[in-house]
Amino acid sequence: MEILRCEGVRKVYGTGLNQVAALDKIDLSVEKGEFVAIVGASGSGKSTLLHILGSVDKPSEGKALVEGVDISTLNQTEAAIFRRRKVGIVYQFYNLIPTLTIRKNILMPLLLDKKKPNPEYFEQVVKVLGIADKLEFLPNQLSGGQQQRAAIARALIYRPALLLADEPTGNLDQKNSREIIDMLKLSNRSLNQTILLITHDEKVALKADRIVTIEDGKILRDEKRG
Repeated sequence: MEILRCEGVRKVYGTGLNQVAALDKIDLSVEKGEFVAIVGASGSGKSTLLHILGSVDKPSEGKALVEGVDISTLNQTEAAIFRRRKVGIVYQFYNLIPTLTIRKNILMPLLLDKKKPNPEYFEQVVKVLGIADKLEFLPNQLSGGQQQRAAIARALIYRPALLLADEPTGNLDQKNSREIIDMLKLSNRSLNQTILLITHDEKVALKADRIVTIEDGKILRDEKRG
């Protein structure tokens, strides 16, 4: 089942002689349950692609569809709701609310919609991510790796169609980086979560089932592994 489709996605910044194409006719399809790494050097266009797929930005041309919905046509309010319900995003910095417990941080997307969590699924997520014993702590009482696990749990709690991870290990040491990637891999396997991982680190990318290499705004290679 296809979760994501990009059709001729182009993103242009500036005008006239100052015009720069950050993305140039990107075509991409991702099936449910895939773990895909998007790799490329700084300035290759990979973060621009993530912002479009996360409905944070819009393409200049083309379509980006998540579960058949063309997210490029959504207005700002619609995009925010769609992002909360359908697209989990994990950034390099954890963006946890410092005055709320880890439990409340994880449940925040559901609380914003006045929805009750599924207790079994909540327990499964925090157990998979190894933070079941940290739920009543505040973020500053946790290590960086534990905070990133909480951020991943928050991104997963709505059972999103797609989890986007933007350099999720960029702020962590080597040991925690390995653990976070292993946690993403585990959530992909245990929860059948579709994941797009944006990274410049080829060692991190090798954990994925498929590696898409972007250069100068174009897909250079698309390789399945294993």
